[in-house]
Amino acid sequence: MFDTLTDRFDGIFKRLRGRGRLGDAEVGEVLREIRVALLEADVSLEVVRDLVERIRARCSGAELSKSLTPAQQVIKVVNEELTATLGGEAFRLAYAPRPPTVVLLAGLQGAGKTTAAAALALWFKQQGRHPLLVGADLQRPAAVEQLRVLGRGVGAAVFSEGTDPVAVATKGVEEAVRVGRDVVVVDTAGRLAIDEDLMDEVRRVAAAVKPHYTFFVVDAMTGQDAVRSATAFGEALDLDGVILTKIDGDARGGAALSVKHVVGKPIAFVSTGERPESFEAFHPDRMASRILGMGDVLTLIERAEREYDAGAAEKAVERLRAGRFTLEDFHDQLQQMKRMGPLQSVLGMLPGVPKEVRDAQIDDRDVARVEAIIRSMTPAERDDPSLVNGSRRLRIAAGSGRTTSDVNNLLRQFKEMQKLMRSGGAMGAAARAGARKAKKVKGGRVTPSLKDAGSLR
Repeated sequence: MFDTLTDRFDGIFKRLRGRGRLGDAEVGEVLREIRVALLEADVSLEVVRDLVERIRARCSGAELSKSLTPAQQVIKVVNEELTATLGGEAFRLAYAPRPPTVVLLAGLQGAGKTTAAAALALWFKQQGRHPLLVGADLQRPAAVEQLRVLGRGVGAAVFSEGTDPVAVATKGVEEAVRVGRDVVVVDTAGRLAIDEDLMDEVRRVAAAVKPHYTFFVVDAMTGQDAVRSATAFGEALDLDGVILTKIDGDARGGAALSVKHVVGKPIAFVSTGERPESFEAFHPDRMASRILGMGDVLTLIERAEREYDAGAAEKAVERLRAGRFTLEDFHDQLQQMKRMGPLQSVLGMLPGVPKEVRDAQIDDRDVARVEAIIRSMTPAERDDPSLVNGSRRLRIAAGSGRTTSDVNNLLRQFKEMQKLMRSGGAMGAAARAGARKAKKVKGGRVTPSLKDAGSLR
């Protein structure tokens, strides 16, 4: 995501850190490099000019902080101004006091609008809501059926009856009231290009259902075309925000950095993958941090909290402590990790990752190959890999579609992992024993024992 821009900023800041004092000439040189990096990222010229001038004004001598080196201060200013360009604060969605809250999605065909509708329904479910999807896209063949399939996948009901999109949308809201759904997501028709028929239809649907929120769904990979489309829809509809899809495939970032400034509407949500689970609220500060190669720990934590099975994780920790981490446990952890999204995306959220590691192409299919080998083993072999002899290796390789060399590599690497974990478990047990020795219960509180503390020196 935004790899090209991240690499350019990484190079700029690396050269900047190697300098001591920064005068006007040095700041001007840095700003010229930032301008070129943004223009190459397909950011709107108007946005580039505004952003660079704001950075220039703040990087004057009066603003340079004594608590930071000049280079650190420039990086801080770029981060803050980039955050402001992306929208400043995260979009906050308030629910209607009298349900249902109606959300209308509009956009061109191929932008991922129907997928975004299902993903948004899943997001509402995660907030404790009960959404109803309404299929008002009657132009594209099988659009309603696609919505039904996606709806089943996320556990959301779908309504679509009739041939007139305005009537379908209206009946959908009435159905939500009847069955007690508190959120309605209306999927409207798109076109390959903006035309008056499209605009007229979506205007009539909006007038009929009176949405509390209208979001424009756009493919981030289309760059400045995305901004132009958002501007056209903004003139026809009262937009509340933008949903950027396929942002994981956008190596440049022009749409994300331009849309708020040019259209005047914030980015509300982004999809970072093809699965509905890869849909998340947009946080300008977190995105700016990722663009500058500083990671995004908060989003990573939120994904882990949402996707990880706490019970399974606790079970794995206990087995680690007991020195009984098996291939079955390893397989379970791989499954949980995959639910957090593509490994390349997860790696990009970690702060301090060197550029060489960040740029390494991580193929998620490698994980699938490891899983195939483990699944081709018997339960006894997963529990005790030492049982795997020559004939068993041949059987496992044939069953997983891999080679015996692949099986050997996995077993060898897992054995090394087990050794590390056992040594870590022994160290952890010793540390816990020492901690228990250094404490005693006094007056209902656990307090350190001075005598024992002295013996630990």
